Amino acid sequence: MPFYTASKNTFEVGGKEFPRITWYKEPGIRGLYVLLMLAVLTSATNGYDGSMMNGLQTLQEWKDSFNDPGPSTRGLLNAIMSVGSIVALPITPYIADIAGRRVGVMTGCIIMVIGVVLQSIGANIAMFIAARFLIGFGVAIAHGAAPLLIAELVHPQHRAIFTTIYNSTWYLGSIVAAWLTYGTNKIPSAWSWRVPSMVQAAPSIIQLIAIWLVPESPRYLISRGHNEKALHVLATAHAHGNIDDELVQIEYHEIRETITLEKEFEGNGWLQLFKTKGNRHRLVILISLGFFSQWSGNGLVSYYIGDVLKGIGITKSKEQLEINGILQIVNFAVALGMCFMIDKFGRRPLFLVATGGMLVSFCAWTICAARFHMTEVKSAANAEIAFIFIYYVFYNCAWSGLLVGYAVEILPYKLRAKGLTLMFLAVDLSLFFNSYVNPVALKALGWKYYIVYDVWLAFELLIVYLFYIETQNTALEEIVKYFDGEDALLGGNLATDKARTLLVENGIDTKLPITTEHHEVGENEEKRTAV
Repeated sequence: MPFYTASKNTFEVGGKEFPRITWYKEPGIRGLYVLLMLAVLTSATNGYDGSMMNGLQTLQEWKDSFNDPGPSTRGLLNAIMSVGSIVALPITPYIADIAGRRVGVMTGCIIMVIGVVLQSIGANIAMFIAARFLIGFGVAIAHGAAPLLIAELVHPQHRAIFTTIYNSTWYLGSIVAAWLTYGTNKIPSAWSWRVPSMVQAAPSIIQLIAIWLVPESPRYLISRGHNEKALHVLATAHAHGNIDDELVQIEYHEIRETITLEKEFEGNGWLQLFKTKGNRHRLVILISLGFFSQWSGNGLVSYYIGDVLKGIGITKSKEQLEINGILQIVNFAVALGMCFMIDKFGRRPLFLVATGGMLVSFCAWTICAARFHMTEVKSAANAEIAFIFIYYVFYNCAWSGLLVGYAVEILPYKLRAKGLTLMFLAVDLSLFFNSYVNPVALKALGWKYYIVYDVWLAFELLIVYLFYIETQNTALEEIVKYFDGEDALLGGNLATDKARTLLVENGIDTKLPITTEHHEVGENEEKRTAV
């Protein structure tokens, strides 16, 4: 496993070390990060939906408005959003790659606002279902562009932090929805559910107003031939507008040479994801990220916490909403805190600890549920609630933030949008399963259904151990070498040599002597140094 040898006060780009910066002391970076929080709102919108639907299903006014839907209908109401996302996925990467990352976010937001309007009107169950289909369609398009914009704009020192913050803000939306539905629970009319539904449009409206203040991705600009504009974006964002800054020049040349090489030697079609050993390795990680992030038992609580709590005797709507609201606050605190630990502990260790902890805590959760079913002892119910919280602490050590952050960074530019789309396809397929199957299975099997997830979590731990690699402290364009080898066409020594030739042909003086030396550190460890 590779590890970084530079001082903790430096970071590495293009084989050269730079002193670390404090983002809030740098006006350009500070302004950029404030703007990038607008892109982060896409994930918050998604989180709002899950918690809102959880809350609505506990509201009597919502049940009365739609004739108290049964498990199958409630499953469809939740699953149809995933169907909308799945339908949108084939066009999502093309919008991001051809029209741009910002256009992708804008397009998704417009569709989501239309969906929320129809959902809030909700004259009948058919309209509610159609509205949620549109919301899912829009979420997929915005979700397929926003994390790319973030990863490709953020300062290299902060990439891991910011990309993990993106998906962690799922809980920010979830908190707002959980406590808003708790408050509107007291409204004795259909407004008790219409108000939370209307508020769901707020993040999208904010993004539509302000997304054009966010710079376009320099990688996208270079891929479309707008090199000078990309250089100025990098300079403004990372170096107070100084285009001659050494970091900016290295970033610019590295991005340009990588994209040039990809166009020269690599395909960018869907089949490219299957053609090489390195890409097949990426594919295993992407598919497992999508399924494991949703198929780990968390889907039971995300949309059906009411059914889970009913199984241990907690039937009052007020109590269910309180537990859900507190859980979302804990989730957000842990997930946000872990964003700042990614580069300290590394991706692979966090995935292993998170998945192992989830397995142990979910088994304990299952035992407590079985105990309550047999004895109806209150202490067993309390213990189950405690283990639900413990389970989520472990889940948020990795799976909430790194779901998007890890997926984005392991993909080369030309496959980044398509690979992320494929990961989201796995997410949406698993969400569809969770939404439609979980309420039916819980009603039919009760606590015994939890055993399925106990076994599945053990399988997840094995896959993570075998396939998830470390990418700690590596520039975005250089991560490719861990999948394709040091002599890979893109990212390794050969890429550097090829790039120099191409850059000379294009009249670019790189001034980037990059060499990677290997030393025996341990049985299976590789040491990375820059000279």
